[in-house]
Amino acid sequence: MALKVLSALDTARTQLYHFKAIIIAGMGLFTDSYDLFCIPPIMILVGRVYYENENLSDEEKYRVPPAVVSTMVAIALLGTAIGQLVFGRLGDLVGRRRVYGLSLTIMVLSSIGCGFSFCTRKSSCVLGSLGLFRFALGLGIGGDYPLSATIMSEFANKKTRGAFIAAVFSMQGFGILTASTVTMVVCTIFDRASNISPEDLTPRDADIAWRIILMLGAVPAAFTFYWRMSMPETARYTALVEQNVVQAARDMEKVLEISMNEFVEENPPLPTPPPYPLFSKHFFRRHGRDLMACSWSWFLLDIVFYSSNLFQSQIYEQFLPRKKRVNAYIDAFDVAKLQAIIAICSTIPGYWFTVYFIDIIGRVRIQAMGFFCMALVYLAIGIPYEKHWSNDANAGFMILYGLTFFFANFGPNTTTFIVPAELFPARFRSTCHGISGAAGKLGAIIGSVGFLWASHEKKEQGYPRAIGMTPSLIILSGVCLVGLVVTLLFTRETMGRSLEENENDDL
Repeated sequence: MALKVLSALDTARTQLYHFKAIIIAGMGLFTDSYDLFCIPPIMILVGRVYYENENLSDEEKYRVPPAVVSTMVAIALLGTAIGQLVFGRLGDLVGRRRVYGLSLTIMVLSSIGCGFSFCTRKSSCVLGSLGLFRFALGLGIGGDYPLSATIMSEFANKKTRGAFIAAVFSMQGFGILTASTVTMVVCTIFDRASNISPEDLTPRDADIAWRIILMLGAVPAAFTFYWRMSMPETARYTALVEQNVVQAARDMEKVLEISMNEFVEENPPLPTPPPYPLFSKHFFRRHGRDLMACSWSWFLLDIVFYSSNLFQSQIYEQFLPRKKRVNAYIDAFDVAKLQAIIAICSTIPGYWFTVYFIDIIGRVRIQAMGFFCMALVYLAIGIPYEKHWSNDANAGFMILYGLTFFFANFGPNTTTFIVPAELFPARFRSTCHGISGAAGKLGAIIGSVGFLWASHEKKEQGYPRAIGMTPSLIILSGVCLVGLVVTLLFTRETMGRSLEENENDDL
């Protein structure tokens, strides 16, 4: 399809609007990571308020049961998977811009709703309503995944498209850091303002603190609402799906700061949509391999990535041993501080290594390297875990653990978000990205629930925790190796090519 407006997009110089689009599109990913990483310290506050059990040891006395924690995580992930499927399809049927504002609205309102979880006296009632709002939050976040990736890919030029989409995804790193920072600030303010005595381990206003932390996650997303509503529809959707080339040229004149006369054709060739419907035999013959590769890669990655996030609970116990009992604010503060250190030292650098190298090395090489290095690191942690790490965590352990996040983000965690936005035709692009992402969230549910079961089952039977951890980590290494095989055998490289060149490959 030799439309001038699409050629202008592919060759356009980097402009201010591209950076503005990164911020706008990245707020959904920011909210996603904020919501995920504020949960560990919040569960500490919730446990202190609602789960005190005098019959248990000091270590277990205030702990929210692992089954409850995994349920809270799984509910949000289920909502995210459904949101990716529904909003991904709507993005192709209705348009990217029209659906974009709806997903943001759901995110903002449900984030606020999490803080207003009602029935404050019974833990089951509070966490039930919190789970409902987190499910709604997951719907909004899930809708943002395919729309953000698709919009950024359709606005970017072909030389720096990977870096722009990776920059959108890197907003997750800043969401993690912000969640940790907000938690530390809120806990410090409440700790100092409450004048808590050393004996008062569960101050009354702790129930307010965790609600404020959750609601503050809605603020950055809300600030981008006007920008989202003022964004034009992407030229590729307007020209290739709606078949309105003139309107696409008008919209791009506002975005690219180029005169419309430079890329308007007097008699433009009429874009013809693919003559085959979604999920037809022709679709699977041409795009089935790509959809399978994207879905399986994301599925395998999220099993590992979300398991690794939940593994932090083990890290906290080893790196934050309690010589004496402390109040809820200090406990939550220390957990958030450790999260912030990991984010600054490994998570955020991993994202930005991808931003820099993605259009130099390529998607497939980065994804394969990430899977391979993660597999090695998990083996290095898992095989000697029982003898070396389980009783005496040290700096070497933290370095290895941080490397799992670095190579996840300088690897498949970022590339699985990028590649589905580049491989499929415009009329299927958002849908296929949503399907790939939903497969990933299915893996995340399996990883989060399965990992918690594996690491706690043996402990509840009286065995040391390491007996459950060692096989779990080795299994995660094996999953990474399967992801490496899928990447090398089935994933196509998209670097340096226009979206139309990628979608026209007849495989």
